[in-house]
Amino acid sequence: MRRTRLAVSLVVALGAPPAFAADPIRIGEINSYTALAAFTLPYKKGIELALEEINRAGGVLGRPLEVVFRDDGFKPGDAARHAEELVTAEKVDLLAGTFSSGTGLAVADYANRQKILFVASEPLSDALVWDKGSRYVFRLRASTAMQAEMLAAEAAKLPATRWATVAPNYEYGTAFVAAFKQALSAKRPDVTWVGEQWPAQGKLDAGATVEGVETAKPQAIFNATFGPDLARFVKEGNSRDLFKGRAVVSALTGEPEYLDPLKEETPEGWIVTGYPWSQIDTEAHRSFRTAYEAKFKDSPRLGSVVGYTTIHTIAAALKKAGSTETEKLIAAYRGLEFNSPFGPAKFRAGDHQSTLGAFVGKTSQKDGRGLMVDWRYIDGADVLPSEDEGRNRRPADARK
Repeated sequence: MRRTRLAVSLVVALGAPPAFAADPIRIGEINSYTALAAFTLPYKKGIELALEEINRAGGVLGRPLEVVFRDDGFKPGDAARHAEELVTAEKVDLLAGTFSSGTGLAVADYANRQKILFVASEPLSDALVWDKGSRYVFRLRASTAMQAEMLAAEAAKLPATRWATVAPNYEYGTAFVAAFKQALSAKRPDVTWVGEQWPAQGKLDAGATVEGVETAKPQAIFNATFGPDLARFVKEGNSRDLFKGRAVVSALTGEPEYLDPLKEETPEGWIVTGYPWSQIDTEAHRSFRTAYEAKFKDSPRLGSVVGYTTIHTIAAALKKAGSTETEKLIAAYRGLEFNSPFGPAKFRAGDHQSTLGAFVGKTSQKDGRGLMVDWRYIDGADVLPSEDEGRNRRPADARK
């Protein structure tokens, strides 16, 4: 460990056998560890588990993997500054991470200018791989457009025609609302959009937001708030009967990071994307969950899966490339097939988007705790445009 202040720097090299003779392969990891701890601390645990597994098995290319962590505080400027320091001072071989679309785009811009690989694990903005795509950037999670398509398929089955939206006023929120509107309107031309609420991220005024939605008199609501903002919105909406007699489609709400804090406030029947961790009974997920619970004495969150899978894809790309050279890693990531706790997926060569999917279901309660019911896993490949279309949406330099 180089420094002890997590907010500044933390270096982790877990499970590295003493027999390693070569220097470690260093990954610079940037994330919002203090600002969004509900997601990012489980994410970090997922990274630690993956590092332990990989290094115990002999590392990659005869070298241990090492992760150098930085906390961006949910600030794009800090994320870009950390990226530069990791590359120039820490001499990392590649960059990974980020949570918000803003921080992800900031690090992506730096990676493109400095010609270093960036594996964007969590940021959901479609611009990251399409309109502002870069040949140096690959994204793991299902994007806003992908999840919007999944949710719109369920929303289209509802009788509601008057819809209002609530989302944080930054790239993630505006992109999610735009994608959901486009997807639902294509499936249901009879839908009208009667109101929008754009609270500042982390500063949602629950009373004003609920009143604004109610004033529009919608028959259904699309919500993209998360974290403490979601909890405030749900509590105030419950107290004012905002959701009574109205359908709600809510992005990310089924993720345990955001569902667990709702407890007895959890609404019944919201259509959500999420992670029903306690109910998935595939061999890949059982193996991951058993190892995670044994190591941390805690249940996994979606962040745990994302962090774990990010590091395993990096290891797979390094093995395929046989090198840490950026150009060889780009070639390796294009078309890279990988395994995850959700099953096999790959990174598309055309637009650098992963086909990792998401779970769609409904919210419910059991013993005063929120959970997902009636869920199913949707493969990311089923909600993506064709690879040629994805490629053509990218800047010319990103297609090389």
